[in-house]
Amino acid sequence: MPSSQPDLSHAEQEALANGFRLEKDLLGREPVPTEAYYGVQTQRALNNFHLSGVPLSHFPRLVEGLALVKAAAAEANHALGYLETREHDAIQHACARLMNGDHHDQFVVDMIQGGAGTSTNMNANEVIANLGLEYLGYPKGDYQHLHPNNHVNMAQSTNDAYPTAIRVGLLRSHSMLVDALSELANAFVSKALEFDDVVKMGRTQLQDAVPMTLGQEFRAFANTLREDVERIANLNELLKEVNLGGTAIGTGINADPRYSALTIEALARRSGIDFRPASDLVEATSDMGAFVLFHGMLKRLAVKLSKICNDLRLLSSGPRTGFNEINLPPQQPGSSIMPGKVNPVIPEAVNQVAFDVIGNDTALTMAAEAGQLQLNVMEPLIAYKLLDSIRQLSRAMTMLKNRCVIGITANRDRCAELVNNSIGLITALNPYIGYDNATRIAKEALVSGRSVLELVREEGLLDEARLEALLSPQAMTRPRQMKD
Repeated sequence: MPSSQPDLSHAEQEALANGFRLEKDLLGREPVPTEAYYGVQTQRALNNFHLSGVPLSHFPRLVEGLALVKAAAAEANHALGYLETREHDAIQHACARLMNGDHHDQFVVDMIQGGAGTSTNMNANEVIANLGLEYLGYPKGDYQHLHPNNHVNMAQSTNDAYPTAIRVGLLRSHSMLVDALSELANAFVSKALEFDDVVKMGRTQLQDAVPMTLGQEFRAFANTLREDVERIANLNELLKEVNLGGTAIGTGINADPRYSALTIEALARRSGIDFRPASDLVEATSDMGAFVLFHGMLKRLAVKLSKICNDLRLLSSGPRTGFNEINLPPQQPGSSIMPGKVNPVIPEAVNQVAFDVIGNDTALTMAAEAGQLQLNVMEPLIAYKLLDSIRQLSRAMTMLKNRCVIGITANRDRCAELVNNSIGLITALNPYIGYDNATRIAKEALVSGRSVLELVREEGLLDEARLEALLSPQAMTRPRQMKD
């Protein structure tokens, strides 16, 4: 146990004796775990923010984004002569470790935090400084040799480094989302081809409408998702404009006039993403419009996915008392009390993800609106909701494809039975027997329980050859000339 130090409180001496080091900031000394690569400001954030329970490390792409921004800034400051070679090399080593996936567990701050992201920025600064100190042969916390603020954060503010890192993290996650969406759409295309010859009843307002093929129904699922593949892929352009070099409010205070261009060029080269400086750094520091638009497309996708999953649940309902037109692959027993019951658990889970993403959009919208003057302090919530929505949607679409869509089968006999017994068949005959006759036949079929075809035959309204031609799948499920 170390000897007593009279300038330390009893609690501080106890901390030193029990695996902590003391670090000092504006508010005084604070114990930090000896083995931790983060420092005093991160520790204060840990003490303050017990909110979502989701730390920064939950999103590895955000950690990578922070490392890329810090490495690019160090490169520019070294090139401009403000950062010594040993300091530069130590920072680059630390950032490379983070890019390699090392020490992400040291990013411990809650995603929801006060301070406009300062805790996130300082978590990164402190981890990089202490990794750099280790590389230089100094103990953690010996910041006279490599300082979180003076060196790692040189020429930066949270207000330009943090939003830039968010954009890097989003763009590095973006391809995962687009790939998952494209693969799901392709799975529906495969099912559409498989089901092209299965005639079934279409429905509007949950009532019988007109015949279609199951292939047409699944092709519609595919196409509504395919529409968003290109749109979401193109959204990456929104996020390539950054305010790096604007420092606190966009005026560039404490940064060399050459710094912004050099840093953004270094960031683009290191990330492989063609970042560009915002035309107005003051505007770019406070405006969250790009994030609102980006997440708006995620909400649109969530709505589409939820609608598709609603349809899959309806089409597979039963098995004896529902539509029962398709079978979803069984994934787990569905009840603790009803033997033999199997639930559509995969679409149900996707529905819930969609609801969560829609909720994220509301939270993000309110956060974007809540900025005042030259900064939006709600940016941590914006980052959290964007990254969470991308992750959940990507995983949900992959799950839906692998554990549901590719295993769907058609109940062909059931589809044919519902078509043959449907009142909706009368629509296909309407142009040939007239609206009044069609209405009368439909009403009689509904009241008597007899089929439309039986009544048409009984009244001799169409001969058998014409009926067969009109009720063929080709005639009922696509446009055709009305005159022979």
